Amino acid sequence: MTAVSDVSSDPIVYLNGELVPLSEARVPVLDRGFIFGDGIYEVAPLYAHASGRRTAFRLKQHLARLARSVGKIGIANPLDDAGWRELIARVVEANETNGGLRADQDAIAYIQVTRGVAKRAHAFPSGVKPTVFVMVTALNLPDAAQRSSGVACVSAEDRRWLNCDIKSVSLLGNVLMAQYAAENDAFETLQFRDGLLTEGASSNVWIVKNGVLAAPPRSNKILEGIRYGLIEELTAECGIRFEARDITEAQVRAADEIIVSSATKEVLPVTRLDGAPVGAGRPGAVFAALHAAYQRAKAAAASAEQEGVENESRERLTV
Repeated sequence: MTAVSDVSSDPIVYLNGELVPLSEARVPVLDRGFIFGDGIYEVAPLYAHASGRRTAFRLKQHLARLARSVGKIGIANPLDDAGWRELIARVVEANETNGGLRADQDAIAYIQVTRGVAKRAHAFPSGVKPTVFVMVTALNLPDAAQRSSGVACVSAEDRRWLNCDIKSVSLLGNVLMAQYAAENDAFETLQFRDGLLTEGASSNVWIVKNGVLAAPPRSNKILEGIRYGLIEELTAECGIRFEARDITEAQVRAADEIIVSSATKEVLPVTRLDGAPVGAGRPGAVFAALHAAYQRAKAAAASAEQEGVENESRERLTV
């Protein structure tokens, strides 16, 4: 499943200070993101709700990870949190007006920051302004059939670099793993490094054994998805025991349940791995509990945002 889906054939995007149709957005060929993959990105879900507004779900955490990523590669964050929120809102509004985005559509905000344009040389250039790109497109979540039947995955050796905790645009390793899944009629590739589970091509991976949910520990070997912290919170709410620990390949294959998570998948059950059934071959009770809790968390975030809007409106009226 791709995170970027078609709102229109030519959505409105932000690039370096301008709102333009995607077809007119241009970056120089010497942009270091193009030449070296020297940049980072974020993808945050924007959920539509009955008020006509959108809730930028867990955006605080997404922006914190963005700040960590640019900091780790030595790029000054172009905006503070308030600036990023305002910019995303501008792009949403532009697409609702001219980009074909309906008020009732869930969406994603894609943010990309590269080091900028400079003469081709590997070391960081000085005095270069970062390239900033923001795009908002419709979000197509997994369908009911995928949630009720689960998805098939394949496995492979994790051969990527050892800075996976940076959400880098240098995604060739992930691209190859996604292609491997596609060539094998699978939804995702689960990766193992030195016999231990790391993550999927574009998702965090969780296993369940005897009712206990486990995930690989936070480290430089995985990108800590924003769902990682959220699912920790949801397990506490649901009374599910959670362990962050090393998980062997044998333990994955013997799991009662396997679950993948990401901004565009939310939580999704894996019911076949390399052609063999996972557990009973159907979604399990822990997945069901987490999925329901995830939907409650989305509803609570929407309610809190609406309450904040109403309070702000009342405050303006009393000034």
